[in-house]
Amino acid sequence: MNNLLKKPLALCSALLWVISGVAFAAPVDTTHESAAPKEGAPQSTAPKGIAHQYQNSFLIGTAIKSRDLMGERPATSALLCREFNAFTAENAMKWQHIQPAPGQFNFVMADELIALAEQCKASVIGHTLVWHQQTPDWVFEDEQGNPVSRDTLLNRLREHIHTLVGRYKGKVYGWDVVNEALNEDGTLRDTPWRRIIGDDFLVYAFRFAREADPAAQLYYNDFNLYKPAKVAGAVRLVKQLAAAGIKVDAVGMQGHYSLFYPSLADIEQSILSLKQAGVAVAITELDISVLPLPDDAFNGADISQSFAAHPVFDPYTNGLPAAQQQQLASLYQQLFTLFLKHADSINRVTFWGTTDADSWRNNWPIRGRTDHPLLFDRHGRPKPAYDAITQHIK
Repeated sequence: MNNLLKKPLALCSALLWVISGVAFAAPVDTTHESAAPKEGAPQSTAPKGIAHQYQNSFLIGTAIKSRDLMGERPATSALLCREFNAFTAENAMKWQHIQPAPGQFNFVMADELIALAEQCKASVIGHTLVWHQQTPDWVFEDEQGNPVSRDTLLNRLREHIHTLVGRYKGKVYGWDVVNEALNEDGTLRDTPWRRIIGDDFLVYAFRFAREADPAAQLYYNDFNLYKPAKVAGAVRLVKQLAAAGIKVDAVGMQGHYSLFYPSLADIEQSILSLKQAGVAVAITELDISVLPLPDDAFNGADISQSFAAHPVFDPYTNGLPAAQQQQLASLYQQLFTLFLKHADSINRVTFWGTTDADSWRNNWPIRGRTDHPLLFDRHGRPKPAYDAITQHIK
């Protein structure tokens, strides 16, 4: 079967599914998420949560939305604290929120993330220091709107990283220092960072982060690293940084997957490629979309993509049917079996959101859809996928 198949498949629970060239049997649970939760129903079937289940293998993380950092802090018994032991700010630590104008730092949401993690006894992953998206134009421009000099941009980069990383020194376990700097063929992406500073902008970013917190883990993070050319580019980056005296503690393989791609074999080969390069792996931003995409949509997580809404691309507005629930559960089960196989190389698995209602996939690449990519439904109840990775992994 074509790994990049994007059309929905007509399947029933009595059949085998073939996902990305791998056949697997569906679990027996036929839960449909559209029913209202029962009063007093348990929130999970694993009493101590996913993080406890995998405590001897790797951290289990989730992305925290900005709105969850502006309201009442959840109790330690809440789903967030019970199920996860690593928190990443989905947006609250990105440049546009931390320093929207020159020298004007806003740490309100980031401080709350630290407080929430301390309450839940979770590690914090800082996301992200250098990215071509969600960075204000002023960073790259002078007062007349012209590109700044290399030295000016390096000074701005140093100030930003030293201020942000320095503020949370000893409180943030690791930082996504550079995010999504590669093209699909593994070459460096054309961004203002590269155009103004040069290819060595990555060296400076990692160097500034190491200066600000010598003990923090430092990561490179990107999507579509299951593709051979792109993971080869990540390996080159790791080696080039090592030659400059910079250690990359892990490469984050973003897991923005689908029921229809990628193949498990491609994911495994990329893990092995990074392992052979001597760098650890973090599975980051994990979610599995159940929705079809337009034929010309680009696989991955390029947030610049946008397509018009159409009912054919949003078939599960009333809940995910049992067949697709099982399909999702089986794929998560196979993924976690693979992650455990390589637990000596993988230090963290982070879901990009806690419940389906939180997921950015509801609005990318088509706004206003109803996707079901995570382990907990819109009511915060565990889905069959949750049981698949907490009860059926050997």
